[in-house]
Amino acid sequence: MIKDVHPVLRPATEHDLSDILAIYNEAIANTTAIYEYNAFDDGYIQRWWAQKKEGDHPVIIADVDGQVAAFATYGVFRARAAYRTTMEHSVYVYPSFQQRGIGRLLLRAIEQEARNRGVHVLIGGIDAENHSSIRLHEQEGFTRAAHLHEVAFKFDRWLDLVLMEKKL
Repeated sequence: MIKDVHPVLRPATEHDLSDILAIYNEAIANTTAIYEYNAFDDGYIQRWWAQKKEGDHPVIIADVDGQVAAFATYGVFRARAAYRTTMEHSVYVYPSFQQRGIGRLLLRAIEQEARNRGVHVLIGGIDAENHSSIRLHEQEGFTRAAHLHEVAFKFDRWLDLVLMEKKL
């Protein structure tokens, strides 16, 4: 049991895409976790899924009592051949399931998937004001690689981006 929930981690299926889309769109609308203004649509999530499958990039779901509570994935960090063993990961937890340990479980799971698939470095791009995510990454062995100042503008303010890295 993780803080009153029993998450089951499993690979995502196409049936999970509407839930993944809802988690993404909640983050776009209400947080600086995604530097995006407009909600994603069904076409976007279908293209995203196709890219994950084509790149053999895992998507892991945290299922709580049949509900998709969160997901984690990774993808191309930079689209050049020499970067092929460096991936950028993402972990998104629906608000009602945050602060229950699910993000930590997913971060560990996506890291293990990366190790199993020969990834050498995982990168996380985190809004500098997201102290809980930065702390979680530090606790899991990630280090700050860069602090990029005022690289995005959302909610009428400039945003800083922290890049965190972990050699696997």
